[in-house]
Amino acid sequence: MTTSDQTEENVSLDTQSVGRWLAEHVDGFSNATTFTRIGEGQSALSYMIANESGYRVVLRRPPIGEPLESAHDMGREFKILSGLGSVWPKVPRVLGYCDDIEVTGVPFYVMEFIAGLTINRLQIAEGMTVDARRACGPSLVTTLLDLQSIDISSAGLDELRRPKSFIERQLRRWTSQWEAQGSRELPEVAQLRDAFLERLPEERRTVFVHGDYGMHNALFDQDGNVRAVLDWELTTTGDPLADLGQMMAYWTENGAPAREPNAVFREPVTELDGFVGAWDLATTYATESDEDISDLGFWVAFAYWKIAIIVEGVYSRWRTDPTNGMGAGELGAAVPRLANLALQALESGTSH
Repeated sequence: MTTSDQTEENVSLDTQSVGRWLAEHVDGFSNATTFTRIGEGQSALSYMIANESGYRVVLRRPPIGEPLESAHDMGREFKILSGLGSVWPKVPRVLGYCDDIEVTGVPFYVMEFIAGLTINRLQIAEGMTVDARRACGPSLVTTLLDLQSIDISSAGLDELRRPKSFIERQLRRWTSQWEAQGSRELPEVAQLRDAFLERLPEERRTVFVHGDYGMHNALFDQDGNVRAVLDWELTTTGDPLADLGQMMAYWTENGAPAREPNAVFREPVTELDGFVGAWDLATTYATESDEDISDLGFWVAFAYWKIAIIVEGVYSRWRTDPTNGMGAGELGAAVPRLANLALQALESGTSH
């Protein structure tokens, strides 16, 4: 995990109160000494908390500001991790959940700290061998296929199943999120929703959908193998190509700063030698799963559209409170560009 330059004084936690809660509710943890913001996620915020003996845990809380309805539900995320953790080794073990807002103003949960690489900076990726970088994409694909092979009932998460069309539910949800944000006038976002409705693909089977799957939400070892998948707040169940399209959109975006100054990610990591292309990931997925990916262009387009709405939410919160989100003020220009990428992918049937 990467560590920001935030200090204990501006971590948006009541550190003394949280420290007492940890001592009472997390076995073996007492005398918290440091609270450090980690990662660069803006939808939910993560903090590494350490005590005098070096025991580290991670706390997840909602973003600063008023959350949208149904968004950033820490109790739901805690339950998903609890269920998945009972049947799958690539999620952090959860240690406790607090819904008492008297503790620090918002609900939060605590999970184990897993050491690993968040490959979001050139310096980190350049510290890996070319072979290790080459392994990252295939390992993401294999991990995704593992996730999609999990029996939903065995994880105790049948409540995530929904009787109606996954993509229609998702289109309603993200349209609602866009409208609730009081966003800027960007008609291409609404136009895309209508274009998706005209091109709905056939949905084949129901699997776990992470909802924000990509390299930015994975921890890797030094050899390029996925150790854990993080940030499960958008998890649901639905079509297997949804996460594949999401992974490909993010993978391409991870290389965009070389060409686009307003990219979601800051440095062109996947442009380095060794990293494969996004459609190489799709080929690997199709080969290893025997899945029909003929509709993949739709799902890549949908992923770009959803990322645009997520980014607009981060940008909107920053506009309300500029202290909310590191560098979020630079993201505004990324939203129309992402919407245009969605349109291109939808029209061409590819993510190129």
